[in-house]
Amino acid sequence: MFKNHPKGLLAAALSNMGERFGYYIMNAVLTLFLCSKFGLSDATGALIYSIFYSGIYVLSLVGGIIADRTQNYKTTIMSGLVVMALGYVLLSIPILATPDNKVGLLALTCGALFMIAFGNGLFKGNLQAIVGQMYDNFEAEAAKEGPAALAQAKEKRDSGFQIFYVFINVGGLIAPFVAPLLRGWWLKVNGLIYNSSLPALCHDFLNGNLTSSEDMIKLAEVVKASTVNGLIPGDMAAFCTNYLDVFNSGIHYSFLASVAAMLISLVIFIATKKIFPNPGKKEAKEVVNYTAEEKQAMATEIKQRMYALFAVLGVVIFFWFSFHQNGASLSLFARDFVDTSKVAPEIWQAVNPFFVITLTPLIMWFFARLARKGKEISTPRKIAIGMGIAGSAYLFLAIYSYIQGYPSAEEFRAMDIAAQTAAKAGWWVLIATYFFLTVAELFISPLGLSFVSKVAP
Repeated sequence: MFKNHPKGLLAAALSNMGERFGYYIMNAVLTLFLCSKFGLSDATGALIYSIFYSGIYVLSLVGGIIADRTQNYKTTIMSGLVVMALGYVLLSIPILATPDNKVGLLALTCGALFMIAFGNGLFKGNLQAIVGQMYDNFEAEAAKEGPAALAQAKEKRDSGFQIFYVFINVGGLIAPFVAPLLRGWWLKVNGLIYNSSLPALCHDFLNGNLTSSEDMIKLAEVVKASTVNGLIPGDMAAFCTNYLDVFNSGIHYSFLASVAAMLISLVIFIATKKIFPNPGKKEAKEVVNYTAEEKQAMATEIKQRMYALFAVLGVVIFFWFSFHQNGASLSLFARDFVDTSKVAPEIWQAVNPFFVITLTPLIMWFFARLARKGKEISTPRKIAIGMGIAGSAYLFLAIYSYIQGYPSAEEFRAMDIAAQTAAKAGWWVLIATYFFLTVAELFISPLGLSFVSKVAP
């Protein structure tokens, strides 16, 4: 797999895999955790998730500026891992949210998310810049051997970024299982059973929002099904408080695995950093006097590259806008409209990285075959095709939901348990949706990373 690729690719992929493993533990549960921990509405939980993700992308620009200004990409990357680890440490503290501390605790959680977003900005883009520099150097060395060697080296860049992308998703495949398994174990230790609808009911009861006899009967039925002994507790308020504490503590403990993943990634990077290039360092040592005509030609080329870069970025914004619904609307859909008795809603996020790992070799083979036949698809065209496939994923889900006559989430929660159970979708619905999204992702993301590394000035 790594034959005829830069020797630092494996080390970079492993370091990135560790960081992504820790990140995807948190990402898989974030929206649902905010709702279960603080009793937030789905809309508010998704809003915080969205702000967090926007922070990740904005702070990636800040991380790039810091690395460019300091010309020390490696230290910037290591600093990012440390900052993220500290953010996960804050998230791992299992403090029960009460009316007295809820505001302060939510602020602490948002502060931890900011640290993770900032650390991600220092780490992710700069590591990808190093991988891009590896291939720049790889191609420069090949150019010394002649045009044929250079052409062969250039062909390796796209496949190299696809390999790099697979390693990201190895971590992403395992990570979504961590929090649900720890949460389920901790609930069982305390004589409780996981129920995705119970945290919202507990918050509603403690806040005095369950006033009708139908609401109380529904709560009693869910509580009875969520205890090992199958009994309804005498003190419902104490039970609800305890269930929320145990339920969310199990998720808090999973963030310790994220801390460990950051440290492992840091160790891998420190142990192998000598083989990584430092983007921009070589150029800083070289002093070349260009003529006015050469400077004008270079300026024109840079403008053309920037136009191409911003054109692609302007398009893929809409892909990531739809793709990152996996941690928001798709997670909420899985919680409410898919049977969670055997598979927790967070675990469905493992479907995407599973498809990435299994489909990447097929996609690579398909693109290579087209290239051999002289029918290679340009990167912008691949991205356009990917956008169309991504749209089909949500078109499928929208049509299915319309045919099934699904109510809003609020109306769904007001239904009795029998009606809710009858409305649940089969597992195949999410798998089909994630399949389309993953194929679209493979047409866009790894090739987009490769494209940016080629055209960025």
